[in-house]
Amino acid sequence: MVVGKPFFTVEQIQNKNRELADRISDDYKGKNLLAVGILKGAFIFFSDLVRLIKVPLSIDFLIASSYLKYNTSGEIKLHYDIREEIADKDVLLIEDIVDTGITLNYIRERILQKGAKSLRICAFLDKKARRQVDVPLDYVGFEIPDEFVVGYGMDYDNKFRNLPYISIFKKTA
Repeated sequence: MVVGKPFFTVEQIQNKNRELADRISDDYKGKNLLAVGILKGAFIFFSDLVRLIKVPLSIDFLIASSYLKYNTSGEIKLHYDIREEIADKDVLLIEDIVDTGITLNYIRERILQKGAKSLRICAFLDKKARRQVDVPLDYVGFEIPDEFVVGYGMDYDNKFRNLPYISIFKKTA
């Protein structure tokens, strides 16, 4: 396994987080914001982002997955659901990376069914080349090519999440 040099540096990540938080803060002034992080991958991005948002908010998490190591299984598993009441709240769903869109669309539909007043999605990375389901993304950190990335919360087989930057991952024999 090889993890290369930073694809996005710590400084690039911090700058992008400030930019996203400023936009989100402006958009949610005077609203009843519930920020929901999708675990495990988004935990570092979520933490960094919500600390920079300048409006009052509540937080919650959910755990959903469709990946096994390097590939998607196509089957979505919801391991832990949101516990906060969603009805009449302005929900901001925070995701690390969107590739096929299948899992994110599943989560989006569940939140809308629970009566959210509004729903916006913030994704740190957008990998459009792999998109199978069109999911509306309101805030995007960076668009990336069809490469497998690790670091800043993202993993390969639950490893490399602790890298402070994002790197392209190459599997070796």
